[in-house]
Amino acid sequence: MIKINKALLVTSLLLPAFAYSGEAEVKWQNFDEYSDVRPGSNWKKENYYNSVKRNHEKTFRKLASKLPDGYVFSVEVTDLDLAGEVLLGNGNGNSTEPRVMSSTYSPKITLNYTVKSNDGKVVSQDSNLKLKDMSYLDGIVMRYKDSYYYDNKLIAEWFEDKLLPSIDSAE
Repeated sequence: MIKINKALLVTSLLLPAFAYSGEAEVKWQNFDEYSDVRPGSNWKKENYYNSVKRNHEKTFRKLASKLPDGYVFSVEVTDLDLAGEVLLGNGNGNSTEPRVMSSTYSPKITLNYTVKSNDGKVVSQDSNLKLKDMSYLDGIVMRYKDSYYYDNKLIAEWFEDKLLPSIDSAE
């Protein structure tokens, strides 16, 4: 009896993790035309762009997994302005030009998105959606875990606070 109850408990705890499994499709435009995705001098431009893509796509996939099974979240990033600003070198030849965070350089992203249900019906969509977080430096954060912490936080907060509730109410 106790073994069965433990098995039921474990199963009931794991079910919510598998109840949602939407997927993400991410499309990018020319990185050279984005507002601010400039690498410091210690990065090759293509490597930096690929790092930004991989990191943000991971965030979009993780968020899409919160959608109901079979749902597809398609997003096109039309503009990106990463949190902070890359400062110009100080002229000594060995500057790595770090991205410095300040309230002046808040994260911003502009995107087009569509969420389709498992039967292909459009559940939610928007074009030219502009997200920004002017108070991104307020509060306690764990920014050192993720190079793009503030940018991903902006996306996640919009997805969880605005998009998911609108989809839940549409179902």
